[in-house]
Amino acid sequence: MSLRAGDPAEIGGYPLEARLGSGGMGTVFLARTSSGRPVAIKLIHQQFAGDSEFRIRFRQEVAAARRVSGAFTAAVVDAAPEAEQPWMATTYIEGPTLAERIAAEGPLNGSGLRNLAIGLAEALRDIHRVGVVHRDLKPSNVVLSPEGPRVIDFGISRAADQQTLTMTGRVIGTPPFMSPEQLQAPRGVGPRSDVFSLATLLVYAATGHSPFDADSPYLTAYQVVHEEPSLDAVPGALRTVVEPCLVKEPEGRPSADELLELLRDLPADPGAAAAAGRTPGRTRDVATQHHLATRDTAAPSAPAPEETGSPAGRGLRGRWRPVLAAAVAVAAIGGGVAALRAGGFGEEPDDGKARTVAAPAGTLPDGFTPWRVTVPGGREDIPDELRCVARGEAAFCGGGGVVATRIDLRDGSRAWTAKSPGVPVQGMHLVGATDDTVIGYRFAAQNDPEARGDEVVAVDADSGKELWSTVSGAQSTAVTGRTQDAVVTGSTVITVDASDDAFEARDAHSGELIWTAPFPGGSRCAPVLAGDALLAMCVTDAEIQALSVRRPVVHTLDPAKGSWGRAIALDGPGVPVGAAGGRLVLLREHTEGTALTGYDAVTRVDPVSGKVTSTPLDTTYGGTPGMAGSTVYLSGQTGRVTAFDPATGRKKWSRQTSVEGASGPVAGDGALLFSSATGRVVALSPSDGTVLWATDPRADGLTGQEGESPRVTVAGRVVIVAAARNTVFAFDAGRPPKSG
Repeated sequence: MSLRAGDPAEIGGYPLEARLGSGGMGTVFLARTSSGRPVAIKLIHQQFAGDSEFRIRFRQEVAAARRVSGAFTAAVVDAAPEAEQPWMATTYIEGPTLAERIAAEGPLNGSGLRNLAIGLAEALRDIHRVGVVHRDLKPSNVVLSPEGPRVIDFGISRAADQQTLTMTGRVIGTPPFMSPEQLQAPRGVGPRSDVFSLATLLVYAATGHSPFDADSPYLTAYQVVHEEPSLDAVPGALRTVVEPCLVKEPEGRPSADELLELLRDLPADPGAAAAAGRTPGRTRDVATQHHLATRDTAAPSAPAPEETGSPAGRGLRGRWRPVLAAAVAVAAIGGGVAALRAGGFGEEPDDGKARTVAAPAGTLPDGFTPWRVTVPGGREDIPDELRCVARGEAAFCGGGGVVATRIDLRDGSRAWTAKSPGVPVQGMHLVGATDDTVIGYRFAAQNDPEARGDEVVAVDADSGKELWSTVSGAQSTAVTGRTQDAVVTGSTVITVDASDDAFEARDAHSGELIWTAPFPGGSRCAPVLAGDALLAMCVTDAEIQALSVRRPVVHTLDPAKGSWGRAIALDGPGVPVGAAGGRLVLLREHTEGTALTGYDAVTRVDPVSGKVTSTPLDTTYGGTPGMAGSTVYLSGQTGRVTAFDPATGRKKWSRQTSVEGASGPVAGDGALLFSSATGRVVALSPSDGTVLWATDPRADGLTGQEGESPRVTVAGRVVIVAAARNTVFAFDAGRPPKSG
């Protein structure tokens, strides 16, 4: 298609040759690099360039496409998401879309159908491995190149470890190829939603129509949620594989890895007769026997590795950027479709017993009533999350656009709020509190010539008056895998100085400098608490710059004098999760190149003897690490929580929950609490992971960044939960909100 009058001659220095197409959000042009390589450039329509929602959505598309650039997608060549008229250039993939191919030549069959199925499953596997959920797999987003199928257009995808915004009332997606959870609760869509969509694509490729077809998108959406798929025309062997992918509950579907295994077993011609014994009435039982066995939540002998979305290897932390989620307005599809509700479904205990909650031993503040508040931040366009600590009858919360706020535990009333004007660093929240002081982060306003930089700030707990501040140049994420640049130990705050080359210790209330401890030469360090012990974890500059942390070193640090003690080398990159028996406990990171793929061992460091012990796990597990008591936990993006003994690395139990992207754990009275960015909370038994109770979502949001700190705080019987959009709510642990 030739260029039109009014089209630009070049974009970002790339001369344009032709129009490839135009959609609701932008126009795609064919261009060439200086070396002659063809590229496809998506240019956002001018009318949307000033719309913050669409700009956020485009930033998300660029970020997602960069993460998944590989053999099965269109690699990002260049992009300018902050330009006056944003654009993105990707490798040009020549070939028809799957929709065009089916329209022109009819359904696929034979080896062509098998190769398409395997290629798309491989693409989905690689997309999920880097932590992205596509969320818009459909025939027009699959290009049939000479080298095989390619998945394109990440315009409404999301990172599995990112919180997202919600576009209320807009149908984003194509109902015949959407999963039930996208239509019911799009805020909680995970990787297995893509598996459902991929199965609908394969049915479409084999038959020319979706397994859910009706005269209107509303009736189609109803069928997706409530009715069985139409699979009569699907070849027998392929039907055996796709049928379990189309079950309504996400946890009942195989992962992309498991689906790939099943597809590789297909005959060269999937249209051949089904394998002996696999009659249409029994296909689901037989095909799912492999992957459903891994869902046995309590069986130690049946490990279920998480399919994880993990960020690329450690580097200097990036600035927070909100990304976009889809919300689908299907409040009334036909008559009486009340089950389509954005809040999602409640969860009963897995053992099927009646829901009971043992009364906790703690107390409630006099006059306590459940409450919910929204804390306005420094910038209205940053709906970041808070984190809270409890002191007496107050909760102190901070993060994002809020340095700190004081909330009365009894009724949720706010006494004061100190705001932060700048763009927050992703994952940085409240530092901590003493009896009279609250320590938080303040982020510098952009384009403010008087701004000193990002700061650690002390606020008086009673009045909210700022007591002191100090610039912090730390890069803790690159060192420890956690975003925590300062810690509170006793009445002392340990920070990193503005030059990022020394620790500074200050009195929490007065700000008086107690000592300075320069880092070892050529290293960057972050403070780590192991119980009552203050430690420093350090990494060489060369490893940080190479995004390849291999040999971190742990040092003991005297909290009174700042003197450095024993240096203890670790046997690989690790994330500190807690302490047990006086030893620092870390989960060892497993990487492929610079990409983090999960954790493969538990490491224990004895600061006194300098002994380091690493115990391999039975497989590599993904998820958010945490520790409570003497047990290490990993909570996966799909809601599975797995418990490990830090001394032996043995898996104690594994439990599938309804809380996707949960962080935790926080120990309550006889329960472990995990929560997601939506405010959904689940309580598990520490002994075997039995679900004691679970709540529905309370805020518009999706999963948080993998590796984030816990969102729950317990004060006696009061459970305080921080959720997306600066939402904070509290309830009685003895009477949690009913689900459903």
